Amino acid sequence: MSACSHEHHNALHGVHDHQNVEQRLAEAENLCITTGARLTPLRKEVLELILNATGPMGAYDLLAKIKSESDRPAAPPTVYRTLDFLLEKGLIHRLTSINAYIPCCHPREGHQAAFLICTECKIVKEASAQGLMTQLDELSASDGFTAHHSIIEISGICQQCRNKH
Repeated sequence: MSACSHEHHNALHGVHDHQNVEQRLAEAENLCITTGARLTPLRKEVLELILNATGPMGAYDLLAKIKSESDRPAAPPTVYRTLDFLLEKGLIHRLTSINAYIPCCHPREGHQAAFLICTECKIVKEASAQGLMTQLDELSASDGFTAHHSIIEISGICQQCRNKH
């Protein structure tokens, strides 16, 4: 299932380059229905906040936005459970190096991505890491090691920020 109207699964692209948030929310709802899950109002709200953000969002940023935009205060454990659900469904990614969340623009089973994170402007670009994952699997297998999870994040300075200096 692709949440993008254009094909770029393997090309490097910005994770916030997509405009049609309503379409992406509808696709998320369909994904949940087909997997027997529910996109509750809070789950939908958190996903929408992440989709509308201009950069990665931390859990407490989300908590502050939820509190300011609704009558019901959301507790941190509730937000973390919501984020865990969205991660499990492949609708978002967690960037461990900066402890923040970004949308996944092509949620699908077994999707492995690599992220380029600019330390100055916080722009994140994503590309498929399938080739890298094959190499990492071979490395693991060579030592009889079974990998459960890998995240590929590369921090640095993007071309636009480098050109400013």
